[in-house]
Amino acid sequence: MVAIPIALMVAVAVVDVLAPPDIHLGPLLVAAPAITASFAGPWLTGLVGALAVVTQAVIAVLRDRDELFSANHQAQIAALVLVGSSLVIFCVLRERRARELTQVRYVSETAQRVVLRPLPQRIGPLRVASLYLAAEAEAQIGGDLYAAARTGSGTRLMVGDVRGKGMTAVGDAALLLGAFRAAAHRQATLAELVTYLDGSVCWDLAEPGETNETGETFITAVILDIPDQDSRVDMIDCGHPPPVLLRNGRAMTIDAYQPAPPLGLGELVRRRYHVDAFKFEVGDLLLLYTDGVIEARDSTGVFYPLTERITGWTESDPDAFLRHLQRDLLDHVGGQLGDDAAMIAIGRTPTPQA
Repeated sequence: MVAIPIALMVAVAVVDVLAPPDIHLGPLLVAAPAITASFAGPWLTGLVGALAVVTQAVIAVLRDRDELFSANHQAQIAALVLVGSSLVIFCVLRERRARELTQVRYVSETAQRVVLRPLPQRIGPLRVASLYLAAEAEAQIGGDLYAAARTGSGTRLMVGDVRGKGMTAVGDAALLLGAFRAAAHRQATLAELVTYLDGSVCWDLAEPGETNETGETFITAVILDIPDQDSRVDMIDCGHPPPVLLRNGRAMTIDAYQPAPPLGLGELVRRRYHVDAFKFEVGDLLLLYTDGVIEARDSTGVFYPLTERITGWTESDPDAFLRHLQRDLLDHVGGQLGDDAAMIAIGRTPTPQA
């Protein structure tokens, strides 16, 4: 790449010296440091800028031996110095900005690993694949969340979505994830776990600095209890989009019989949590997701038809399924989502009977 501006300077010098006296190509030398600044740092840009000044001086000596450095050549040299200095300053600021962006990305990726830990590919008899698609190009984490925890007899999974956006949503997501990881293996029943999670969100709203308006903050979530030795899965849906079960190429929505209110609104609706159940057998695929998937729109405003687009999928590999779903979803929206989307695909492997 460095050869391009050097070759340009040589060509300009040769043509300018050999050209008639009324033709001056010296102003084209400014392109050399400009080209260098597009791919190099301040030191190399400054060096090429200095070489451009030297080249202009050589042209002046060879063309006007009787009148060295005429007003015309002096003006061209001054312009080269000014433009070259400006380009060096630009490169310095660009590199500083790049370092800051690298730091921001590092902090963002670290926060993602701490708050939204990637799920292992195997959890007991389950094969798991997870995916987080951020709507913002540089974002790594938002208000969508997922987590898994082992119990003595199975696995508990949660997918949720915090109302709102920005750092407040990230903080609420971190709160719920921490509460889930701390209590998922200790709470005896799924209903007790959800009661604890709802209380954790409600208590956070009462902290100083948080909104005191009831209903301002809530988190939709679906929590599953998948036993190792039984195909019966327990589920409590707290105002969240229902899971989708793929069995023999057929996509079935697992709707809750009595949906619960979102987490954080439990105090408004004093009720016992109803636990729904469905069969999850070997060879099935179970998809948990956030509303960023089903609310994704194409250029005409049509929502992504999730169950229609995945119907016919017969493979049991969760990773391959999520890769297919990601490509299809991004094709539907034209490459950029309007909202964050989180997905978990789960497959069951045979387990030996105790």
